[in-house]
Amino acid sequence: MSTTTRDEAMVEEAAFPQPDPNEAGRPFWQALRDGALTFQRCGACGKGWLPARSHCPGCLCPDWTREQASGRARLVSWVVYRMAYHPAFASRLPYTVAVVELEEGPRMISNIVRADPQTLCIDQPLSLVIEDESGTAVPRFVPATGQGA
Repeated sequence: MSTTTRDEAMVEEAAFPQPDPNEAGRPFWQALRDGALTFQRCGACGKGWLPARSHCPGCLCPDWTREQASGRARLVSWVVYRMAYHPAFASRLPYTVAVVELEEGPRMISNIVRADPQTLCIDQPLSLVIEDESGTAVPRFVPATGQGA
């Protein structure tokens, strides 16, 4: 008789959700595999954005360029998940999901890793870390060191 519960079996079977990149998003995921975080910037109004899309979300101009982010960011908001809403995340509990603002302007949703959530604060400086997650490069952030945090 097995001692594995139904919930434990679901965790073991659940794979990390993989991105399904569209044409606009493919360069983002490729750059991450190559060790860089990139974003798009409008050629007309200068707005930078994530996630990838074919037109500027500010002025709807289709003229944009792709830029590499410095890896520096600041913490805008966060939440600590204590319940897994997908079985692949059950073994990670608790984990921190955050809105971060890149030094270059775009905001993105990511994870804060290697940090006690109790020590986080608004506007805290962060640094990019790119981690492998089941064969996919994923951008995450850690509290920055030496930036006057």
